[in-house]
Amino acid sequence: MAEGTAPAPLRVVVVTYSPGESLTGFLTTLRAATTRAVDVVLADNGSTDGVPERAAAAAADVRLLSTGGNVGYGAAANAGLADLRTGWALVANPDVRFEPGAVDELLAVAARWPRAATVGPAIRTPDGELYPSARDLPSLSTGIGHALLGWIWPANPWTARYRREREAPRERAAGWLSGSCLLVDLEAFSSVGGFDPGYFMYFEDVDLGERLAERGWLHVYAPSAVVVHEGGHATRRQPHRMQRVHHTSALRYLSRRYPGPAHAPLRALLRVGLGARMLLSYVSARVGAGAAPQRSAAELPARQRGLLRGRGRTRPQGR
Repeated sequence: MAEGTAPAPLRVVVVTYSPGESLTGFLTTLRAATTRAVDVVLADNGSTDGVPERAAAAAADVRLLSTGGNVGYGAAANAGLADLRTGWALVANPDVRFEPGAVDELLAVAARWPRAATVGPAIRTPDGELYPSARDLPSLSTGIGHALLGWIWPANPWTARYRREREAPRERAAGWLSGSCLLVDLEAFSSVGGFDPGYFMYFEDVDLGERLAERGWLHVYAPSAVVVHEGGHATRRQPHRMQRVHHTSALRYLSRRYPGPAHAPLRALLRVGLGARMLLSYVSARVGAGAAPQRSAAELPARQRGLLRGRGRTRPQGR
């Protein structure tokens, strides 16, 4: 880029599916989150509320991209980035709210980590809890302990180790970052084919993190950038279907991590265990919600604590 030339607009891909009023909040807070011009692509999975169409008609830097149906989160994000191969882009849910300067802070952190493939912000729930969005890749032991005990004993050591909840928030490398708001290096993203479209929802970010790490890329948690994510829209609208999708995605991820004939008994046990947990989640909202975040607002850095005022209260979805 020539000296004095403005950087190209930052691509922001928002995966929409009848997002309702949440999209207005996303677009409004995005304006104050970056000094960069933005190119917002609404990768729409078949909305019926007319909101994405109205948003695209109201702003010159917002455009609608129909995916042709409800193809899932990862496939829609891939479609929104398909024409780009270099630079940075932001992928996010429409129910994210950015604190002022958050996107510029993500870009600043990315500049400090040359091998970063993804950079993720601190994600807060509407009631001020810091969501554990920068986790280790799940091992078999931590995954089983988290799945079996997280809903009844959120502070169990396996969940705490997997989600790294007992650490003070700091800029660091992670095993994977939440796909609800993610800055991605497009060269790295393209090198692995983007998100695996075989995941309709859930675990596509875990899978992406693992495949990028295998190529030597890093995932950097940037708690100096703060967003609020309401979450749980799909779960509230179709709770049983989303529980089925979540457990199916977990089985897909674990089955691909333990392939081959030697691991066939293990995969069979995982299928039975995840199936049983899925059925239990149908009758118990507590099981379905998973492990609630354990870090209180008082443990956040002062800068982040100051942003917690004036929020409504919603029980976070814990995974």
